[in-house]
Amino acid sequence: MTTHPDFSYAPVGRTAHGVTPPAFRALCVHTWLGSGEAVFAAASRAVLEWRMHRAMGVRMVTDAERAAPGVRVTVGLGVGRLRVHGPCRVVWAVEEERRAGWAYGTLPGHPQCGEEAFWVEHAEDGRVRLSVWAYSRPAVWWTRAAGPVVPVLQRLYAHRCGQVLRRLVRD
Repeated sequence: MTTHPDFSYAPVGRTAHGVTPPAFRALCVHTWLGSGEAVFAAASRAVLEWRMHRAMGVRMVTDAERAAPGVRVTVGLGVGRLRVHGPCRVVWAVEEERRAGWAYGTLPGHPQCGEEAFWVEHAEDGRVRLSVWAYSRPAVWWTRAAGPVVPVLQRLYAHRCGQVLRRLVRD
């Protein structure tokens, strides 16, 4: 894809193609949500409107109600003084007949460098799944010092996205 002066990493936009650039750690987690058009529609809305993240307890401060390219997002994880804030910008978003989702890339000040994508797919057989795809590397001393703990936490976070979205589409 491209480079962009605002982002804290390059190249930008590779999650749209499932490509992990060299020197980044990859993450890919899929969660089956159910089947049918109603599940796909509900899951798509929950992902595009930040509801999946907010239902997980993630603070999402955005300048738009829905994900769209260029939208600024500050992600807040943790509690109180232990909350970590990560500024990001939406790199791409898609809302198609069988696929909906978006990705954001990190901005300066985020503890990681890279990109994370969340999308819902409605397969030909009717099944619906959430995919979380990311590539990242540490950006600050304490994420470097955390070493192998960070990828474990990222994988747990991706699995939690699927659990929460599954619950949201059932409700």
